[in-house]
Amino acid sequence: MNAILQVPKPVNEEILKYAPGSPERAELKAKLSELRGQVIEIPLIIDGKEVRTGRTADILIPHENKKIIGRFHKAGPKEVEMAVKAAAKARLVWGKMPWHARAAVFLKAGELLATTWRQTLNAATMIGQSKNPYQAEIDSACELADFYRFNTFYAEQIYSQQPSSSRGEWNYLDYRPLEGFVFAVTPFNFTSIAGNLPTAPAIMGNTVLWKPASTAVYSGYHLMKLWQAAGLPDGVINMLPGSGGEVGSPVIDSPDFMGLHFTGSTAVFNGMWSKIAGNLPKYRGYPRIVGETGGKDFIFAHESCDAAALQTAIVRGAYEYQGQKCSAASRAYIPRSVWNRIKDPLAAQVRGLKMGPAEDFTNFVNAVIDKAAFNNIKAYIDFAKSAPDAKILAGGGCDDSQGYFIEPTLIETTNPGFKTLTEEIFGPVMTLFVYEDGKFEETLRLCDATSPYALTGAVFAQDRTAVLKAADMLEHAAGNFYINDKPTGAVVGKQPFGGARASGTNDKAGSLLNMMRWTSPRTIKENFAPPHDHKYPFMLEK
Repeated sequence: MNAILQVPKPVNEEILKYAPGSPERAELKAKLSELRGQVIEIPLIIDGKEVRTGRTADILIPHENKKIIGRFHKAGPKEVEMAVKAAAKARLVWGKMPWHARAAVFLKAGELLATTWRQTLNAATMIGQSKNPYQAEIDSACELADFYRFNTFYAEQIYSQQPSSSRGEWNYLDYRPLEGFVFAVTPFNFTSIAGNLPTAPAIMGNTVLWKPASTAVYSGYHLMKLWQAAGLPDGVINMLPGSGGEVGSPVIDSPDFMGLHFTGSTAVFNGMWSKIAGNLPKYRGYPRIVGETGGKDFIFAHESCDAAALQTAIVRGAYEYQGQKCSAASRAYIPRSVWNRIKDPLAAQVRGLKMGPAEDFTNFVNAVIDKAAFNNIKAYIDFAKSAPDAKILAGGGCDDSQGYFIEPTLIETTNPGFKTLTEEIFGPVMTLFVYEDGKFEETLRLCDATSPYALTGAVFAQDRTAVLKAADMLEHAAGNFYINDKPTGAVVGKQPFGGARASGTNDKAGSLLNMMRWTSPRTIKENFAPPHDHKYPFMLEK
């Protein structure tokens, strides 16, 4: 094709309201009923083909933990080897395909997701990961469609970046895929992350081995079907659910491994990085390692803050999706004068949050993801209940008899090093530390030093001097920093997401920076008038 093509300028997908009587509400309710009425078998997808290993695990609804909605087959070393070969074969075609043809696959996926596939992914996320309709909509529909539209646009921008050329020569950059496959490891909490981590490298011409979280294989399988419906060639993305050891270890041991795109725990990421470093002699080059890991995200209030806005940010930032967002607020620093005003209404509001199944659209809070998460979060709450230097102001109840339900919990502590104030919990638990008025800078230093993480954080202040002071002193404490807003809800194209320190490599998902990581540029110089004599002018006279 003799054309310089341009990707349509991306616009963020509009969030549907799901108000009573709306067509989208009726469509979603119907799809929820359809999916709940099935028990699906989920195979591996290798080279576009379904592979069944016979080693299966049940998929339960987190808020109805006796209800099975599927069973998935687990991959092992044998299936990893099959996928490595499939990725190598597909790379010969996919990596040479014109970039606009690859982009078209994911632009179509974005359009399908925004239309005929929208409620399938939303419903799968709601029942598989226990998200209410709004949380599912902003995740599995809007953010994921945004990823596909913006990432293809960024790819065009990258390919358009070319060096200058002098007269008589032409210099250009060839943006090659990596010389091997990329391993995408995705978490349970965002279908959009599961849909982005394998596809961002694929847009840049790479082939991918993808291990979805075992607690999100249900929506992951529907993602795989979406990509196939959009025309993704066989072998470009190979889905390998299973345990980290059974899948991750043989993947990283493969000489064809050349990249890791990861979202998950800091400990797992550190272990994978160490294993990759030990394997360097096996590889063709240095693998690209991109990871977003843990967080202990904060809200910091100044005496001049809008108290009502602060209270809303705490409730939404800490308890939406049961605190299971990477960005969820789990610690807050509040001056005593402000705390005296919001303590009682905040505790009352938290106690009033309605909790229950995701299919009941009146619920603000649903269940945590599984039994292991329930037990871990409950242990933190039990610790706080018995601690002499902490007090539970709201919540604290835990019940897994029907589903993995943990009440939104609000803890106040007098100890700035208290366990729930410093450690990542990944649940609906917010811990508050009240500082004395006038100790703003001192407490900012405390906030910066308390956690090894640096993912998200927010400052609430009307005093511009206080805002500037907080932004300066907390410069490295958060990769996504919010002023008078909750520290969650990053939007593709507006707030590229990622943190540093123990929170990851800060390569900013949803930005050109991330897409650049999945290409290996080759510089090419073409000389239109090459010299015919080895002598330089300075040599003409002694």
